[in-house]
Amino acid sequence: MRKNKNIYKIFFMLFLIVACTDNLRDISFVDNIALPTNISAIYNITQDNTGTVTITPNADGAQSFSVYLGDSTLEPVVISQGESVNHVYAEGSYEVKVVASNLNGDTAEVIQQLVVSFKAPQNLVVVLENDSAISKQVNITANADFATMFDFESGETGVAQPVKSGNIGTTISYKYATAGTYAVKVIAKGGAIETTEFLVNFNVTEILAPLVAAPSPRNRVATDVVSIFSDKYANVVLSELPTSWSETNFEATTIDNNNVWKLTKLDFLGLVTNDDTGIDLSGMEMLHIDYWVPAGRSNGLSVKIVNTIDSGEAVASLGTTLSGSWQSVEIDMSAFDGGNLANKQKITQILIDSDGVSGVVYIDNFYFYRAPAAAPFNDGLLNNGDFEKGSESWILGVNNNAPAPVVTNAGNTYYSVNVTNAKPSEPYLVNISQKLEIIQGNTYTLTFDAWSDVNRAIIAGIGLSGGNFANDSKPVNISTVKSNYELTLSSAAFGAADARVLFDLNGQNGLVNIDNVSLKLNVNSLLTNGDFENGSDPWIVGVDDNLAAPVVTNAGNTYYSINVTNAKPSEPYLVNVSQKLEIIKGNSYTLTFDAWSDVNRSIIGGIGLSGGDFSNDSKPVDITTVRSTYTLTLSSDAFGATNARVLFDLNGQNGMVNIDNVLLSIN
Repeated sequence: MRKNKNIYKIFFMLFLIVACTDNLRDISFVDNIALPTNISAIYNITQDNTGTVTITPNADGAQSFSVYLGDSTLEPVVISQGESVNHVYAEGSYEVKVVASNLNGDTAEVIQQLVVSFKAPQNLVVVLENDSAISKQVNITANADFATMFDFESGETGVAQPVKSGNIGTTISYKYATAGTYAVKVIAKGGAIETTEFLVNFNVTEILAPLVAAPSPRNRVATDVVSIFSDKYANVVLSELPTSWSETNFEATTIDNNNVWKLTKLDFLGLVTNDDTGIDLSGMEMLHIDYWVPAGRSNGLSVKIVNTIDSGEAVASLGTTLSGSWQSVEIDMSAFDGGNLANKQKITQILIDSDGVSGVVYIDNFYFYRAPAAAPFNDGLLNNGDFEKGSESWILGVNNNAPAPVVTNAGNTYYSVNVTNAKPSEPYLVNISQKLEIIQGNTYTLTFDAWSDVNRAIIAGIGLSGGNFANDSKPVNISTVKSNYELTLSSAAFGAADARVLFDLNGQNGLVNIDNVSLKLNVNSLLTNGDFENGSDPWIVGVDDNLAAPVVTNAGNTYYSINVTNAKPSEPYLVNVSQKLEIIKGNSYTLTFDAWSDVNRSIIGGIGLSGGDFSNDSKPVDITTVRSTYTLTLSSDAFGATNARVLFDLNGQNGMVNIDNVLLSIN
């Protein structure tokens, strides 16, 4: 086959060269063509005692086949995709080898048994089954002694029979147009004139309900969702469901342990939120709904929202239904702007309509939502690093009573000063600082955004706010383009409780704007992917190595996020995120992390074992709606293991939990 492969490649390359004479093209893809797959051969034997067999090979990605007949014929028969081989066999059992070649000449093969007998097939056993996932599809398997193939006759009127054929011992599938009971026939064939038949009345069934739950919605902050019906979010309280004037049969049921609405003979379903105030959808950006209809159904569905307080209604179409599987529909709320709706602040009624009566429709995950707000800026050890609180914590030089100047532009607040009388020898004469504790002997990372009306330099760093003003600071060249800068700084020579982050600006003339200042302590963490920027890996749920922790990406930042809705204070570990690592018995560790929520709530953070008695040292941490950094000092005096873990137990209280930038170090 090596020779054939090279011939294929030569001819294919020549074809590409001729075809590409007008443009020089990269043909390296030739070496990356996939091997043929799903290789098989269909046998068709004549029922005349001659032993004549037609062999038709097939494969995905195959250009040609070499068919080794399995008898005394030594050389294979080479044919193209779609062609057949006719060969006369004596009675007996043969192993036919089919070698499939792709355009590159690479090969894959399969060996199939072929039985040629001039006896009528005996001991015919047929298995007929409705497919568990595909509506109105029947799977047919036939086995018989002295048989090579079988035909399947579906019993449908007006359809040419047989409708399908297959090799004996294999399974074929046939999809009916209509469910019902049919007189089906399976005919087993060998080399003999005589055949053997199997007849039965078989009930072809239609799948009229989904077999699996609808896709689970993503984690969202409670204030970003108005949920009408879902298991994921807290649903609004409805006054009526369904309304007395609804034209549908309504049933609350479950699919795969998930609550759903089953609507039969649906013209329209009405629900009332409340008649006094309604619900406020004005801040929502999207409508989401999941529906399922049986295969072959094609009604149009729509959602109508009604304001009976200030008047008006509007309709958004979900389009023509796609059948046989759960469909997730997202509709921009601007679709409701076309009606006479006075406003979306007082929606009292919601309807699901069908354009014509739908036989059955399943509904789940019916909610309105908006995009999550940008993640709170992480200023690390600083306060108000994004200046959104104005001058708070920022001062001129080291004067606690002189707030730094800030401006607000297009909704963004930042520090801004224009240097007009620069003194390169005294750059500190124009300075902005924030005082904080700097611990001697550490390494810090300072990041900030800066820009000017000219290309100029500033000085940034950390240092003391008195005495000899020892510091580690560096020049930074800024431009007219707002850019982010990062400095690695050392406090090896100094430290104090009232040290500071500093910017000296008087070295050159020009405007200086500074925003989004962050200072973080550099720690050699024992953890992997503590900032979640590589997704979940290796963070897991509980101690299950096969269950990845949920993460979200917001404004370019990835972090762990989960919404606890059914808290059990006595079992906080039921919602947990962990990372396994070695914890050495008898050590002291420092765990730092960022956390925030949509409510004020408590979580538990710590280290411990991932099995046995689950010994640990963990502590409660009160988190808020403001992203903040927390530090815990933990001891492994009572335990240690190579597969211990960092752990966060979250099920003690309801509310969103977001975790980021997790560090663990040995003290």
